Amino acid sequence: MSPTSSPSSRVVPLVWLILVAAAVWGALWWWQIGRPVPLPDAPTARIACVSYAPFRKPGETPLDPKAFVSPERIDADLRALSERFDCVRTYSQGAGLNAVPEIAQRYGMKVLMGIWLGRDQALNEREVQMGIATAKAHPDVLRGVIVGNEVLLRGEQSSKALTAYITQVRNAIHDTHVPVTYADVWEFWLRYPQMADAVDYLTIHILPYWEDEPVAPQDALQHVAEVYARMKTRFPGRAVMIGETGWPSEGRPRRRASASLVNEARYMRDFLRYAGSVDMPYNVIEAFDQPWKRAQEGTVGGYWGIFDVNARPKFSMQGPVVEEPRWALGWLAGLAGAVLFVLAGWWRRYLRTLTGRFALAIAGFAAGTSIAWQGRRMLFDCRNEAEWVFTTLLCLAALGTAVLLGRWIAARLAQVPANAAPGRGLRFVWLFGLSFYGLLMVFDGRYRDFPLGLFWPPAVGYLLAALLETGRSTVVPSVEERFIACLLPVLAAVVVAQESGLNPSTWLWLSVNLAFAGAVLVEWRRGLRLQAYQPQAAY
Repeated sequence: MSPTSSPSSRVVPLVWLILVAAAVWGALWWWQIGRPVPLPDAPTARIACVSYAPFRKPGETPLDPKAFVSPERIDADLRALSERFDCVRTYSQGAGLNAVPEIAQRYGMKVLMGIWLGRDQALNEREVQMGIATAKAHPDVLRGVIVGNEVLLRGEQSSKALTAYITQVRNAIHDTHVPVTYADVWEFWLRYPQMADAVDYLTIHILPYWEDEPVAPQDALQHVAEVYARMKTRFPGRAVMIGETGWPSEGRPRRRASASLVNEARYMRDFLRYAGSVDMPYNVIEAFDQPWKRAQEGTVGGYWGIFDVNARPKFSMQGPVVEEPRWALGWLAGLAGAVLFVLAGWWRRYLRTLTGRFALAIAGFAAGTSIAWQGRRMLFDCRNEAEWVFTTLLCLAALGTAVLLGRWIAARLAQVPANAAPGRGLRFVWLFGLSFYGLLMVFDGRYRDFPLGLFWPPAVGYLLAALLETGRSTVVPSVEERFIACLLPVLAAVVVAQESGLNPSTWLWLSVNLAFAGAVLVEWRRGLRLQAYQPQAAY
């Protein structure tokens, strides 16, 4: 038996199947996110209370010590919010937010006024004194004063120190009859039940997406109802308010909890129906998307708003909801990819055959839809110009790699003899980059997205190229490539296990890693067989 110069008759159908499947998958994915999803209508578009933070423009963040929001800006925001909300919740007194109660009163709105507490004692005291002054100046507009937000969750103050701050505020504004509370994730009220003695009522946060055991959207409402009932039972006779609840529209899935526009609309509608059926004070998070949060919580942190950064509603409370109205752009990107690939092989005589051009068109369509998917993610993921430039360069590199491999694959499918597959040095770069990101996903993956659209075209390209290579053109992979190829599936499998196998994105991530690893391992196996054959042939 000798090495052949043409692909095996068993390999060619498999390669065609993978190519066509990749193109069909890309087309179906874009088509699917463009379908209107019917959802039950909300009983009303009006909401009792909403978290309000004005830091939605590029570069704005409350973490900037010099941050300041003008009263005119707050006035414009609250005037618009008053059309749909009866109340707003704030989180701090700084950056000009102590003007919110006075401005809200102009539009007949109430305020859950926040006093921010952190590690810095001087800043804490400043917040407390400003909060006391604001509460005394505008007691009629306040539904409550929230002294500290998730301070115990962040571990920035002890329960004893936190109680002292709460007591200080309660004593100072006692004559105003404004109730004082503290807000934290519901589990921390169970860990520190003594905190209930320091407040007039409990303010709990229930965020099904962020639970230690993330809750699927279709089960989220039941989870909220069960937690609320549990808290009422644990603290009998005490008033309990849901201070934060909501769902993100973009970002990394967590097990069965998928962040999407449809799921945000579903959750908000379900929650409003539930809230309308029980006697329960609540506040939803949040009024506007907050891009600055992406630095702390990944992509998902910036997309909890009912309105986007331009103050436009992200979804309606009635009728079907569409995840991506511009879904046809994905198909156009696929067609553009098909044209690009065909043109890239146009001057090659052996690619002017019907088989060669068809293979190029299919590969180009698959690559185009995949890169377009990554481009759509960039609209939500990229936080600054540097990230835009870096990710764009990576997408161009992925597209260039796919074109390079696509031409070679098309030539082999057209039964044209060829040397070893191109881009071997580039393949090591992709392997190294994928393994590095895989390590990050394993050890620091809570807030990281899955760049599937970026890695998928080169992964499939290298796998098909390895399948189509013959004995004469085989180059044995380096030791480094073989090591990484063995490591990739292990890292990806750990990510799947971390999500208990419930996150579809982790399985796609595993597929990408298996494709890259498979390309190396197939060549390694073929190289070993070739090395074993050569001594026999010489003998």
